[in-house]
Amino acid sequence: MLETSARLLRLLSLLQTPRDWTGTDLAERLEVDVRTVRRDIDKLRNLGYPVEATAGVAGYRLGAGAKLPPLLLDDDEAVAVAIGLRTAAGGTITGIEDSSLRALTKLEQVLPSRLRHRVSVLQSATVVVQAGGPTVDPDTLTAIAGTIRDSHRLRFDYRSHDGATSLRVTEPHRLAHTGRRWYLIGWDVDRADWRTYRVDRLHPRIPTGPRFTPREAPDVDLSGYVSRGVSSSPYRYVARITLRVPAEVAAERIAPTVGAIEAVDAETCLLRTGSNSLDELAIFVASFGYPFRVHEPPEFITHLRELAARLSNSVD
Repeated sequence: MLETSARLLRLLSLLQTPRDWTGTDLAERLEVDVRTVRRDIDKLRNLGYPVEATAGVAGYRLGAGAKLPPLLLDDDEAVAVAIGLRTAAGGTITGIEDSSLRALTKLEQVLPSRLRHRVSVLQSATVVVQAGGPTVDPDTLTAIAGTIRDSHRLRFDYRSHDGATSLRVTEPHRLAHTGRRWYLIGWDVDRADWRTYRVDRLHPRIPTGPRFTPREAPDVDLSGYVSRGVSSSPYRYVARITLRVPAEVAAERIAPTVGAIEAVDAETCLLRTGSNSLDELAIFVASFGYPFRVHEPPEFITHLRELAARLSNSVD
């Protein structure tokens, strides 16, 4: 049986998980009786931790409160947090680099030596390549997340790719992160359709709009929906191309922000991509080195035939 202080820490760790615990479940985990669990719960409450009793079947959960509980992590969790903070230090959110490094420094100070060694080995063997491009204000992300959580309409000024600014009113659904950019998926009220917006191009207006009833998502696969939206819909020419390689092979060369890949069978996949230039699109597809067949648009097929003829006539 654990000593009282160790048992309280173990109990606090269990209550931090996102579920309700019955007294019997906690007693089994801690290897004590239910009466001991009740006494330990009272001790945590006396220490300032808001342990709530759930309605119905007697149970407990850790509620929100003024006192921050100690962060109780196992070895793998602690290393995962350290790696995540190190990765965030080179991320796409404005100002998060310094905050991530400060948090990482604090974490490394309390890590056992065996874990500090694992983290430092990974750090010394890793080179961070900056993604480049515009970053996103963290206040903008939290403002959008708040409207999604509360189902409030979001009004914002949006700058399009050509620099024009317009007022948009949306029912925000989800934020999406591709690893390089942040996007907002939302129902555009004025256009009566789903849209995907680059977060670095929008500026929220205060106050937010009225509450709304959330709609069904535009696609069960939101990741694929975002990929298709940002890789083809903004462009003049949208191409549908069969690649004669497995989808996982194509995905190694084609980023989700450049083209949406859908497996057809074990040996082929479908690529949807776009461009404002047929020449650019031709060079892009040919550079993969994969056998392919273009299905649409018709003007792209015609352009490829003409380009192939010119190239063929240019050599002996």
